[in-house]
Amino acid sequence: MRQQLHAEWTKLRTITGTGWLLLGIITLTLAVSAAAAATVSCPPAGCDYDATKISLFGVQLGQAIVAILAVLAISGEYSTGMIRTTLAAMPRRATVLAVKAAILTGVTLAAGTLAVLASVLAGRLILPGNGFTPAHGQPLLSLADGPTLRAAAGSVLYLALIALLSLGIATAVRDSAVAIGSVLGLLYLFPAIILMGPDQDWQRLLWQISPMNAGLAIQATTHLSSLPLSPWAGLGVLAAWAAAALLGGGLLLRLRDA
Repeated sequence: MRQQLHAEWTKLRTITGTGWLLLGIITLTLAVSAAAAATVSCPPAGCDYDATKISLFGVQLGQAIVAILAVLAISGEYSTGMIRTTLAAMPRRATVLAVKAAILTGVTLAAGTLAVLASVLAGRLILPGNGFTPAHGQPLLSLADGPTLRAAAGSVLYLALIALLSLGIATAVRDSAVAIGSVLGLLYLFPAIILMGPDQDWQRLLWQISPMNAGLAIQATTHLSSLPLSPWAGLGVLAAWAAAALLGGGLLLRLRDA
C-alpha cells in the first residue's frame, strides 16, 4: 500500500495546476471570508449575526476549487489514457480508488486547515472594527470557544467530504467537464431549487438532503434549535452523499473497461 500511495501522490502533484488549485483553495476561501467580514456590521444596540459563520463564508466558494482538484485527480488519467497503466500496475480497482481518495483527502485537509485558520484569524481581526465586540454582545472569535472550534474543524472536514464526493462522481462519469458541472450543479443549484419549493415542509425536506445546505450546518454556532438538522447530523448527510458517490464510482470502475 505504501508504494501505491507514493505513486498516487506523485501523479497528483505532477498534474498541471495542482499547486495552483491548492493555493486557490486557500486564497479564495480567505479572500471571500475576509470580504464577508468586512461587509457586515453590528450596531451599538447589538446584532443577531453568527460571527463564526460569517468568518467562514469563503468555504462556500473554496469548495468549488476543491471539486475541480478532485475531479482532475482521476478524469485526467482517463483523458490521457494513463488509467490503463494505473490499472495494470494495480489490478485491484477498489484499491486504486481507495488510494486516490486517501491522497486527495490528505491534501484537501492540509489546504482546508490553512484556509479555515486564516479565515478565522481574518474574522477576529476585521469584525471588531465593524462593531462585533463584547460590548455589543459579540465576543471575539477564538478557537478556544467550543462552538467556534467545532465550526472550524467541521469546515475542514466539509471540504474533505466535498473532495470525496467529487472524486466519486468523476470516477462514475469519467469526463472532467461533465463531472465538474455535475458536482457544482449539485452544490449550488440544489439550494436554488429549495427556494422555489412549493411549501415550507417541502423546502425543509430538500434542505435536509442537500449536500451543501446540510453540510454547512456544521458552521452554525447560534440558533441551533431553528436548524432543520443539527450541525453534526448535517455533516453526516454530506458524508452519506460522499460515500454513495464513492461506492457508485467504485462499482462502475470495477464493471467497465478502462
